[in-house]
Amino acid sequence: MIVVAGVWAGMINAVVGSGTLVTFPVLVALGYPPVTATTSNAIGLAPGSVSGAIGYRHELGGQARTLASFLPASILGAVVGTILLLSLPANAFEMIVPVLIVLALVLVLIQPKVSAWVARRRNRNQLHPGGGDGGADGGAAAGRSAKSAVLLITLIFLTGIYGGYFTAAQGVMLMAIMGILMTEPLQTLNGIKNVLAAAVNIVAGLVYAFSAPISWPVVGLLAVGSVVGGQLGAKIGRKLSPRLLRAAIVVIGLAAVIQLIASHW
Repeated sequence: MIVVAGVWAGMINAVVGSGTLVTFPVLVALGYPPVTATTSNAIGLAPGSVSGAIGYRHELGGQARTLASFLPASILGAVVGTILLLSLPANAFEMIVPVLIVLALVLVLIQPKVSAWVARRRNRNQLHPGGGDGGADGGAAAGRSAKSAVLLITLIFLTGIYGGYFTAAQGVMLMAIMGILMTEPLQTLNGIKNVLAAAVNIVAGLVYAFSAPISWPVVGLLAVGSVVGGQLGAKIGRKLSPRLLRAAIVVIGLAAVIQLIASHW
């Protein structure tokens, strides 16, 4: 079950994001404490995030400067998020997680409307260009205003905090933020999202490995599954029905919320 969940999560993370909403409920259902499930999940899915990023290497061509400007914000945010997770009491985490899952599910549900809005905005910008030229690396970035760049990096930093604390749907958040504030093609943004999410998962995983409760068998099983899933997501994930993926994520996420709330009763 854990390997299959890892494959599914790796595929979903490469295509949409929010794969944690598959693996986290599975681990909780199998009896792992929520904090252990979160920390083991972060480490186990990190190889899958890297796998998905490698699968989008063609879309990432010429984006080195953009990644260099975004990665520090994601990494620093991940550090802050892990510190919060390790500092707050386990009971606080168990109370916050259902709220975070509901937030993630809302993001998954509204993602199509956000994407449609972003596409309409991009089309208007192409008809009436006023910003960057959207060309090679640095072209679009240079065209963005300083205020827009600061806002973009700040939001990426905040998303990194969220990802370091609880990884679910950070990819959806990143796609919404970048889609609104950037003009690069959506597939390029998806590649950038995969790199940033991989960085957050790796940093969080390194911190958790030395200072948090970890189930290493779970980590190993998730790592194997997520690597396979990352490659599948990058290669064939675009052919899958986004509506089906979202429906599955919502059903599993709601089951996790119900189980977590019931456990307190």
